[in-house]
Amino acid sequence: GFTDHAALGNEEWNPWEAEERSELAASQQRYEAGLKVIKNARAHLEQTRLRVQIWGKAAIGLYFWQHVLGGHLEPADVTAQWREGSQRAGKTYFSFITGPSVVPGYFSVEAENIVLVLNGREKAKTAYATQWLHYAQTLIQTHKIQHVVVVLLGNEQCNNDWIQPYLKRNGGFVNLLFVTYDYALVNEEDIFQWPLGVATYRNFPVVEPSWSMLHDPRSYLCNFLGTVYKNSSRETLMEILSQDGLDKLCWIAAREQWQPQETNESFKNYQDALLQSDLTLCPVGINTECYRIYEACSYGSLPVIEDVMTPGDCGNSSMYHSAPLQLLKTMGAPFIFIKNWKELPAVLEKEKKMSLQEKIQRRKKLIEWYRNFKAWMRQKFINTLENSFLPSDKG
Repeated sequence: GFTDHAALGNEEWNPWEAEERSELAASQQRYEAGLKVIKNARAHLEQTRLRVQIWGKAAIGLYFWQHVLGGHLEPADVTAQWREGSQRAGKTYFSFITGPSVVPGYFSVEAENIVLVLNGREKAKTAYATQWLHYAQTLIQTHKIQHVVVVLLGNEQCNNDWIQPYLKRNGGFVNLLFVTYDYALVNEEDIFQWPLGVATYRNFPVVEPSWSMLHDPRSYLCNFLGTVYKNSSRETLMEILSQDGLDKLCWIAAREQWQPQETNESFKNYQDALLQSDLTLCPVGINTECYRIYEACSYGSLPVIEDVMTPGDCGNSSMYHSAPLQLLKTMGAPFIFIKNWKELPAVLEKEKKMSLQEKIQRRKKLIEWYRNFKAWMRQKFINTLENSFLPSDKG
């Protein structure tokens, strides 16, 4: 009351005192909460016992980081000279760097475990990849790093002999190799098959399925946008489509020469074709596995795959006996596999009779499978690294 204030004499009465007191208590609580967060983060860091830096020097690195590991990159601009990101998964802390400015010796090496994403498609690419391997080898020899893992865009005919001497099993320093295509030396011990994924070099995005993608009727039974090579099964495919007027029911845009440069318009066209067709035709190129398979999955368009082996050194490994596309088949991919394009008219006939409801169910199943496939690859990669590089907890 009034007398209390009078008793204070000359001391100034502070009507906000109670508020200040509670503010002080609140700030004390915030401070303690902050300490708790730091403590938890520290405990979490102690659980995060593996630090891995990924050097992305091939376009498949973006599929690996953004699509499989679900990581982000800064800046978002795909043409940036330098892009980076980081994230925790399991007991592992991953950081990722990519871009033309990532050059041996001109960036800080921030982990003892390195994942090197390389392109081994052709001679010029392997020469460049070799420079990176030599740089990693120097870091191993000078004890700057401990372990090296390679994720390799393999040769389309599976001619990957050049990498063999670098593997630990052959006296080299590369602990683990994850390689695309049906490489016969895949053994699930130190050599693993890795999915080709989508064409990130053409900026194919991470696609989030929308309601309309799953539920809307699609205008075309099938699509094929691509190059028709002379004397290839793609010529057979074109003949079959034109014979029965099936090309009227499908979105077909064939060209005679491969074009690496995608324009915004041609890319938009391609995405629309995937989004507007129930099936995506996947004829064999140089290898049976192609970006189109994964891109079709992203949009819920079921891949129809020509299930034949391509010439070269690809084939069954000691682990898998279902080449081609061993990895996808082992994971139960719900695709349509055909041995010859002459089987296509029957497939399309069946397609015409399907109700929208059946197609919706199939789309959901395909998109769900693809999500699980990527999650499985992510988990497999992380487990393989942790089992290989973390000290065993036994005894």
